[in-house]
Amino acid sequence: MEQPISYELLNKIDSPEDLRHLPIESLPEVCKELRDKIIDELSRNPGHFGSSLGVIELTVALHYIFNTPYDRIVWDVGHQAYGHKILTGRRDRFCTNRKLNGLCPFPSPSESEYDTFTCGHASNSISVALGMAVAAARKGEENRHVVAVIGDGSMSGGLAFEGLNNASSTPNNLLIILNDNNMAIDRSVGGMKQYLLNLQTSEGYNRLRYNISKKLHQWGVLNEERRKSLIRFNNSLKSVLTQQQNIFEGMNIRYFGPVDGHDVFALAKVLKEIKDMKGPKLLHIHTIKGKGFKPAEEAATIWHAPGIFDKETGERIVNDTSGMPPLFQDVFGKTLLELAKKNDKIIGVTPAMPTGCSMNILMKAMPDRAFDVGIAEGHAVTFSGGMAKEGLLPFCNIYSSFMQRAYDNIIHDIAIQKLNVVLCLDRAGLVGEDGPTHHGVFDLAYLRPIPNLTIASPYDEQELRRLMYTAQLPDQGPFVIRYPRGRGVLTNWECPLEAVEVGKGRKLKDGSDLAVITIGPIGNTAAKAITEAENTHNCSIAHYDLRFLKPLDEALLHEIGKKFSRIITIEDGVLKGGMGSAVLEFMSDNNYTPMVKRMGIPDHFIQHGPVNALYSICGIDQTGIYNTLIHILNS
Repeated sequence: MEQPISYELLNKIDSPEDLRHLPIESLPEVCKELRDKIIDELSRNPGHFGSSLGVIELTVALHYIFNTPYDRIVWDVGHQAYGHKILTGRRDRFCTNRKLNGLCPFPSPSESEYDTFTCGHASNSISVALGMAVAAARKGEENRHVVAVIGDGSMSGGLAFEGLNNASSTPNNLLIILNDNNMAIDRSVGGMKQYLLNLQTSEGYNRLRYNISKKLHQWGVLNEERRKSLIRFNNSLKSVLTQQQNIFEGMNIRYFGPVDGHDVFALAKVLKEIKDMKGPKLLHIHTIKGKGFKPAEEAATIWHAPGIFDKETGERIVNDTSGMPPLFQDVFGKTLLELAKKNDKIIGVTPAMPTGCSMNILMKAMPDRAFDVGIAEGHAVTFSGGMAKEGLLPFCNIYSSFMQRAYDNIIHDIAIQKLNVVLCLDRAGLVGEDGPTHHGVFDLAYLRPIPNLTIASPYDEQELRRLMYTAQLPDQGPFVIRYPRGRGVLTNWECPLEAVEVGKGRKLKDGSDLAVITIGPIGNTAAKAITEAENTHNCSIAHYDLRFLKPLDEALLHEIGKKFSRIITIEDGVLKGGMGSAVLEFMSDNNYTPMVKRMGIPDHFIQHGPVNALYSICGIDQTGIYNTLIHILNS
């Protein structure tokens, strides 16, 4: 029988204040218990695993040295923050993490005062923390420290570099901690590195340095520009001695490191000694993603979010999916490879999610035909535009919610020039436990106003293949294909690749009492509700698959407008500005006056939880659609 895990120290920590009362010698045991807690909980309640294990020591050291929540810690990519949640009063509720009405999947200020900012995606921490540091100075809060924790690939995002650039020129005392778990930053080696690290983090050295600079300021010898010149000279001297240079010192940000991110004593010492230094500074730490759980250390990608697993053996509990419809992403990945074999212009582009979107299939078969550009969605789109301008045909795959970061790139670098780029929006609709930062519910509304775009959403996997084939035909221009997370509905999805007439919808079922217009896979749910309604009530309901939001199938809409006085539109996107709004505009512009009931995502952010539960909350599951059908028929 499995023995219960003992959390002798962790169970006494209800806040970081309790942690700070412990002797520093206790910190390794706190780290061990915190790591055991996360492993135990996530083996039964799936979540983001490897990232949080990699920053256990850093999390403990931060809350031990800094006076949180008065001191601000801004996390980047919030899946690093499970240990932070447990130490900040949510230990006993951590079992509800990512569950409906349970703890949020990422830091959320509405959940805890220790969560200083929303951080579901990546690269915003430096900009946020700089804003907080400037605000603290403005309010005279000279003893308030602000720390940005960035890592897990986030430094590749353009916003991170924009924040660094501003931090180098704006007066501030920001501390940036770079959690480097084998991202693209050269490792510093050699005895001189350690000597300089020890020198720079020496309390005596920095006290002397600070006192001298303070006197020079008082005497009027050292102004801000001269201070920066001295930092540049200091950085240049270090570069000569170590025969190295890094981007941070080139931007006048004092650099410390690299430090072993799994030595809690070393981290606490360094943080204590640099936290009161004036000016922007960066601490570079090396960590191992999945630290403390060998399978995760050896396969970081798989163990980023592994699902349920046996914590003793490391065996992942994978359900038998034989005979089930495939994931939409896998249909995309296999179809892309199939198309690439026939069309040598096709190139794959993804911002740091080749496995998540299944572009790894193309990467494995044709490594020279696919690019992972890192967490840089805007760059991914503009990079695709550059290739398209020179005659290539990029399939740029980005999660729907992450594509929001590339909105201007779509307009400025793709649409205006009408370039042949296929924008594949994975994870469209509600995505489940990752919550509002990840739900792909805005794309139909935010893309619809952009000229020159074709916007389509497949009803099923075969339709996805046909749309992908159509999009790579000559001179299609910018072509958007959106599809959901999860499985489709067909097991016989490998249909012949045939073109679809752009802007042409389908009448799936005739009827006389009511017209239902859907777009995308939610049409399958609507079809079941229609069948149920016709079986239980004496009614006749027509069902149309719009297929294209842009251009609209005007002939189809004219048919509907002339025949029906009652119309229901159903979409898995926001109601404001989406497909239902497009139908209303068409009816109004053409002097049709039907009663139109729009169904979709309401005007508020939808929480996290199982996908089926969230669709039920929004009223667009089968039961919700059925009830609306009956209500409209009876009205």
